[in-house]
Amino acid sequence: MKITAIGVNSAFATGSYHEAVDVEEACDTVMKLMTSQGFRGITKDMVMTELNKRSRRLYQPKWQSNFLLEFDTVGKRGKSPYRLLVDIGGDARHALKQIGMTSSDIDGIYISHPHNDHIGGMEYLGLTTLFNPFYTPAKKDWLGDRPIADKLFFEREWWPGPPSKAKPDIFIHKKVLEPLKRAVGPGLDTVQGVPNVRLETYFDIHEIGKQENGETRTHIFSDGDGKWTMTPVFTMHVISSSEEMASYGISLQHSGGYYILMPTDTQDVMPKQLEVHFKRANRIYMDCETSKFPSGVHPHISDLINYMTPDIQKKCLLYHYDEYPSVPEGMFCGVLKPGDSHNYPE
Repeated sequence: MKITAIGVNSAFATGSYHEAVDVEEACDTVMKLMTSQGFRGITKDMVMTELNKRSRRLYQPKWQSNFLLEFDTVGKRGKSPYRLLVDIGGDARHALKQIGMTSSDIDGIYISHPHNDHIGGMEYLGLTTLFNPFYTPAKKDWLGDRPIADKLFFEREWWPGPPSKAKPDIFIHKKVLEPLKRAVGPGLDTVQGVPNVRLETYFDIHEIGKQENGETRTHIFSDGDGKWTMTPVFTMHVISSSEEMASYGISLQHSGGYYILMPTDTQDVMPKQLEVHFKRANRIYMDCETSKFPSGVHPHISDLINYMTPDIQKKCLLYHYDEYPSVPEGMFCGVLKPGDSHNYPE
């Protein structure tokens, strides 16, 4: 399994603007000056004047935290790897574009909790895959030679949506599912002239975690010669209006014994309910706030440095910050940057 950090920043992190010139355009500008002035006749002021004429403001964004998991097995798209997004950012299309991907490259998503910086990209993924006639082989077979619009308006018997193999998976704890439906419902209810549009129209929903009968439902992903078992893990994120907002992270247990913990958004350095997971884990993807004024709903970098035990620190890859954190050398496993990837088991 490969895990790539396609976004590492916090909900309200913003990027920066820079004056920039296209490399090829800059080269052409210098070459023209050399032709007209001769090499020795060119001054720094001449070069700066010409480059300033061509300069544009370039925005370097900070994408919100989410991860791409790739399993060595055939996905819904009919090809390997199976690609799973862990949360979908405020709008993951931008972070995906940065690594050369679109919604057409994604097989499924896992949603930890219904805050906008984790679910804002739901409309993008749902609508673009619904209207993509080639999203999966099953989608292509189901449509035949007819465009999706004809299915929508003239073949109502198939509603409320395409067959399960023709739409992306969504893995979710049942306590997150209903709030998610309320949050994204109005934006997804946008298929003109068709009644009863809902989350199931766009996604093949898999409820995992503790069920009403007491069973804990997991999902197993094949990965080459091994398997990974994905299980939701509860952690407290924030208490608002006297009600708890849980974030359901995930544990990933490899058939060979390797153990990865992704708590997602959590309040504490090591939540009591996750202590056993932190101790068992070989690798932890750790929420890390770096804001000047701590919010109290994420562990701050100063707390991770001062209060997390050394044996746990060495397992942690840090993410979800405003500014890149400054940490003592060798204290943590690493501080993630966009595009960083790791292959497991190590």
